[in-house]
Amino acid sequence: MANKNSYPAYLGTTSPGMLSQRAELLEARSSPCLLCPHQCGVHRREGERGRCRLGAETLVASAAPHFGEEAPLVGQGGSGTIFFSSCNLACVFCQNYEISHFARGDALSAEQLAEVMIRLQRLGCHNVNLVTPTHVAHAIVRALAIAAQGGLRIPLVYNCGGYESVETLRLLDGIIDIYMPDIKYSSNDEALRYSGVPHYWERTKDAVREMHRQVGDLEIDTRGVARRGLLIRHLVLPGNLAGTERVVEFIAGEISRDSYVNLMDQYRPCFKASRIAELSRPVTRSEFLQSLTEARRAGLVRGLPTWA
Repeated sequence: MANKNSYPAYLGTTSPGMLSQRAELLEARSSPCLLCPHQCGVHRREGERGRCRLGAETLVASAAPHFGEEAPLVGQGGSGTIFFSSCNLACVFCQNYEISHFARGDALSAEQLAEVMIRLQRLGCHNVNLVTPTHVAHAIVRALAIAAQGGLRIPLVYNCGGYESVETLRLLDGIIDIYMPDIKYSSNDEALRYSGVPHYWERTKDAVREMHRQVGDLEIDTRGVARRGLLIRHLVLPGNLAGTERVVEFIAGEISRDSYVNLMDQYRPCFKASRIAELSRPVTRSEFLQSLTEARRAGLVRGLPTWA
């Protein structure tokens, strides 16, 4: 069992070889693949590709300090983002579609990925921010086992689209410090139509409950930098297609009223969205203000902007 008092969390899993053991268990879930709720069952080690459009390789599109993330992640040194190629979602409005849909990136070994993590620490980043990590969770933990032995000492951020398997998340218990899911929809119909995933609302609620069980509410140190906890994103969509009211009511009622929630207003019609009438325009100011009203009415405060 991992030591919950360790900081970062994964330092409590390094002895005796528990990170490597977790990597092996995750590897077993990757082929035939059961890593996410799609439960593809494809043999990725043999080159078959699942719903994530990825086989056995671990592709990284970019890795660098990022200063556009939430303030508790950025601090003074930035968030050390690693953008993994491919995704278990297929959002028609994806802003990173060249990476997520077309799998553009460089194949890295576990040793190379570990060196990327350590390099981000050397650059002064406050965390390693794993962007779209679900389909390569096994490779991440394999690299982490190497990086931890090599001196990695900054927290891990699991930056995902919310469509997660509880069984996979349990294998990450005691490894991930900060979970950052984007709860995209409260309607299965919209999730299937615009992101190609069935049963999104139920699977995401189960996943967020498990994330919160593991790490609790977001903890921020005296520098204003996140150490551990749950940080939830929600992208407001035009015409309330994301079902924001149900999302914030779920967070406040079933997770915690102290949840740190970033309601995002930066939607724009990327990728295929410009050809879909209801997604072909940005979110209006009144729509975003209504989402803030709904969040505050539910009892949420942390993370919400103070300007409105």
